[in-house]
Amino acid sequence: MNSGRILLAHGGGGVLMHRLITERIVPKLGNPALAPLLDSAILNISKTRLALTTDSFVVKPIFFPGGDIGRLAVCGTINDLAAVGAVPRFLTLALILEEGLPLEVLDRVLDGIAAAASEADVIVATGDTKVVERGAADGMYINTAGIGEVPAGRNLSPKNIQPGDVVLTTGTLGDHGIAVMSRREGIEFTTELVSDVAPLASVMEAMMAAAPSVRCLRDPTRGGAAMTLGDFARESGTAVWIEEARVPIRPEVAGACEMLGIDPLYVASEGKYLVVCPGDESEAALAALRSHPLGRHAARIGEVRAAPAGKLVLSTRIGGRRLVEMPHGEMLPRIC
Repeated sequence: MNSGRILLAHGGGGVLMHRLITERIVPKLGNPALAPLLDSAILNISKTRLALTTDSFVVKPIFFPGGDIGRLAVCGTINDLAAVGAVPRFLTLALILEEGLPLEVLDRVLDGIAAAASEADVIVATGDTKVVERGAADGMYINTAGIGEVPAGRNLSPKNIQPGDVVLTTGTLGDHGIAVMSRREGIEFTTELVSDVAPLASVMEAMMAAAPSVRCLRDPTRGGAAMTLGDFARESGTAVWIEEARVPIRPEVAGACEMLGIDPLYVASEGKYLVVCPGDESEAALAALRSHPLGRHAARIGEVRAAPAGKLVLSTRIGGRRLVEMPHGEMLPRIC
């Protein structure tokens, strides 16, 4: 861990990535726009509040059940904008292509990008293309940036969380990570498990219309729900308590995790949000989510308490309690 070199775990969303960002990157680049370290930066330009985000996608394999690297790139960028309450407007698209990539593969990925952008009503406004030597890019990497508009008065941040708030999920967790890993490792299920990758801006807007005081939301990508909910606790100085029996996980995901020795709370989702809202708005938020096609399996999974401050606590099915710690790295690398 102290080798003086970058490890694969530094990109996994856990302890090592957190240290890399906070101890090396932020001290050299720190500024007020970067300091909150949200999914998107909020920029005040004249009288307009803009959200700006960027992301890179290195998923392996490029195609997986339910999606591909192109759809993933568009949806992941849109979801980061919507996570701060923004209405996504424009995307950039940078393609890093490996020498020898079949053009039919590129066409399939571009079709996925176009379809996802149309679905989310965003425009790919500019881009860039680079080609690297054979063996240098696993076929293709994609980098994106996104711009959205933040409505006046909307302020979504984990720092808003208070004891008494309720924790929701917009649906089943871990689908994406296991779908990608199953294709990579040749794991077969009696029913096909597909990635949940989807653009969530419309989900956010439907929920906010019914529950305007939502504190924050975030998609549990790298590090899964454990990382996201742990961040909520650490950034707010509260304790997030979740109930294992209430967390919706598909049987196929649970079975694969058991076979692989992985806690499903650490597995990524790409089409779900974890949400914290005031208790008196939780039923309205749930109803709005469940009426949306992408929120049919929304559930209340926990609550926010004062102690133990900065910790994520899991109440187990057998009546016990345990702290859920931040992962050191990603249990399933290269899934986004």
